[in-house]
Amino acid sequence: MAGASTQTPTPHLAALSDLLAVAPEGRFHEVLDGELVRKAAPSAEHGLGQAASAAWLWSYFGRKPNGAERPGGWWFLTEATIELARHDIIQPDVAGWRRERMPEAPTGYPLRLPPDWVCEVMTDADARRRDGLQKRRLYGNHGISHYWLLDVQLKTLTVLRLEASGYVQVLEAPRTARVRAEPFAAIELPVGVLFGDDAD
Repeated sequence: MAGASTQTPTPHLAALSDLLAVAPEGRFHEVLDGELVRKAAPSAEHGLGQAASAAWLWSYFGRKPNGAERPGGWWFLTEATIELARHDIIQPDVAGWRRERMPEAPTGYPLRLPPDWVCEVMTDADARRRDGLQKRRLYGNHGISHYWLLDVQLKTLTVLRLEASGYVQVLEAPRTARVRAEPFAAIELPVGVLFGDDAD
């Protein structure tokens, strides 16, 4: 037809406006590489891993520094919405910021300061693919220094550190291990507490 455009339509890349268009009560979404992605409904195992991780970290690191037993120095949030870039808006299971970078308690929606550490709780093959591949690349591209992957099926903790070439694995530990996992290596971590085990 005369005058018809022969150009390929430019694909729409989702951004904050697309996220805000979702009703608040159903806004369980992220924007990953410009795609609005609904997060999977959390299982009980997922919720336990998320809550236990946040609780252990907060008890030792989520306050002002107070000696060797309570190193402090961090803020932690669960499910915070963080705009890393126009088309990358994440909602990590747990995220942490060093207080020297974020002196005051985090406020607002969305946050725009990238965290120093994130933890994703993986419950199935889809989560392993998304968190272990797509989010690993995305978090690395945005300079997030430390990335933990907590697998509630395999009962393992994987610790990644960002280097010039990308993330490198510095630790993989089973539920039964006791480790010093960066960036929280000041306190020995019984890995089982991340899965709901008692610390002793």
